[in-house]
Amino acid sequence: APEQAARMKKLQEQEKRQKVEFRKRMEQEVSQFIQATGEPRRRFQPMNKIERSILHDVAEVAGLTSFSFGDDEDSRYVMVFKKEFAPSDEELDAYRRGEEWDPVRAEERRRLRELAAQQEEAELERGPAPPGPPNDYKDKYRHLIGSDAAKAAARTMEANKAYGCVPVANKRDTRSIEEAMNEIRAKKRLRQAEDE
Repeated sequence: APEQAARMKKLQEQEKRQKVEFRKRMEQEVSQFIQATGEPRRRFQPMNKIERSILHDVAEVAGLTSFSFGDDEDSRYVMVFKKEFAPSDEELDAYRRGEEWDPVRAEERRRLRELAAQQEEAELERGPAPPGPPNDYKDKYRHLIGSDAAKAAARTMEANKAYGCVPVANKRDTRSIEEAMNEIRAKKRLRQAEDE
């Protein structure tokens, strides 16, 4: 157990030294990046989570903006941006999708979005479309009824006198609803009285 504790302590010290060395190396690279005038952003190689957090900390201390990109843990990398060249939301979305940032394509997308917004606004100004179906329902059934047969059948059709509202004269039961309900209640009372 004491040997294992000594080994663990030695590994922890070694890991701590590696982190300090990595931080110094990143501070040097960030310093070089700040001094490079023609470089608005720098992409670093994929790193593990601890190294990325160290690099983010170094960038924050240096006054830079940093973001991590990549899908899985093995391929995630850090990009550092100078404050005056801070990325737009569109640029960040492109990096998140794994694409290279192209300002010309971004400008074209922006113009297309503006055009779509203008068209939508013009449609709203015109007002809603008149209510009604978008097409004639007869078109749906044209293959079944044809175009001429339905019109001819509609012209020759006669009204069925037995269909629809029934006149009082044709009804078998001429009582009102109240009269029918009162008669039913009276029969129930009579049955209950007989049962008792």
